[in-house]
Amino acid sequence: MNAPHDMTTTPMTTTSPSFPSRLPNVGTTIFTVMSALAVEKDAVNLGQGFPDFDCDPRIVEAVSNAMRDGHNQYPPMAGVAPLRQAISDKISSLYGRRYDATTEITVTAGATQALLTAILCAVHPGDEVIVVEPTYDSYLPSIELAGGKPVFVTLEAPDYAIPFDRLAAAITPKTRMILINTPHNPTGTVWRADDMKKLEEIVRGTNVLILSDEVYEHMVYDGAPHESVARYPELAQRSFVVSSFGKTYHVTGWKVGYVAAPAPLTAEFRKVHQFNVFTVNTPMQLGLAHYMQDPGPYLDLPAFYQKKRDFFRAGLEGTRFKLLPCTGTYFQCVDYSAISDMPEAGFAQWLTSEIGVAAIPVSAFYREPHESGVVRFCFAKKEETLATALERLARL
Repeated sequence: MNAPHDMTTTPMTTTSPSFPSRLPNVGTTIFTVMSALAVEKDAVNLGQGFPDFDCDPRIVEAVSNAMRDGHNQYPPMAGVAPLRQAISDKISSLYGRRYDATTEITVTAGATQALLTAILCAVHPGDEVIVVEPTYDSYLPSIELAGGKPVFVTLEAPDYAIPFDRLAAAITPKTRMILINTPHNPTGTVWRADDMKKLEEIVRGTNVLILSDEVYEHMVYDGAPHESVARYPELAQRSFVVSSFGKTYHVTGWKVGYVAAPAPLTAEFRKVHQFNVFTVNTPMQLGLAHYMQDPGPYLDLPAFYQKKRDFFRAGLEGTRFKLLPCTGTYFQCVDYSAISDMPEAGFAQWLTSEIGVAAIPVSAFYREPHESGVVRFCFAKKEETLATALERLARL
């Protein structure tokens, strides 16, 4: 007979295996913290940047029609042809550069994925990436995941002007990329033609790439044009240009964006893209392609948001906040130094808890502690939402 089995058992572990974090400095974002606090305190949430109004029913119908027509399987990796052609036509019409729809346009799962993929495809361990701060919160983790080193060029309140002398001085033989954002989140500033020409001069004769985050391209005010890098041949030939349908068409939850870049850059981008997300859902792509046949919605967007900006700024004029310039995006920054000397994060939490209006501290957009006494409001809201917020802020 076989010997009986040893019934001795090894105690089961109650902990998961440990491993070094790829992003050891990343925790819960300020947007998550402030949005949760806004819900807890029943505050008007002017913190996180999303609309509280519906999109055009026609775009929902276009997506629904695509689903009903059976377009529910994988699309091509780079995106459906009609949408890539519509994007190419739009860029050509607005900025005068024709990107080839087959080899130079890629549809992405939102702008954040586009930014990460562009960085992963180009930045190698030890490469330097120049970042203009305050900066959108996905940039630095993306650079870190690629093994790159961020090099900071810092903007200062109240005008947040680009210090081009410091930008030029930041370029070294290790510089792989400059990451720019216009219109700029969180400051609401925009690059002008002279700024783009200065950037051309700085990178001329170098091997530096440009990653241009232009998700707010259709939110430039007071009759000014959006100065896309696509307008400037010297910049366009070295640039990944990123934009977002979520921002443009009030559908942030759809997470659809795109990248335009010269064919050699696009080929490298797609090598990473195909193993990152592979592709983006089919019916939304076809719905967007159909909706883009009418350019009116994006051509009318500057006036749509300028009306909200002007309403919100007029209301803030009656408060103790000092208005900073807002020439683009749907964000308004304000100086609160006449109200409080609290640090920005503390003031934003107090404002949410005690006044009932959520804002984002601009200090959260800097890597190192940086206090300017400035918070950011989002005015992509219904007029009644903004009116409620203004009524509460007027009590300060």
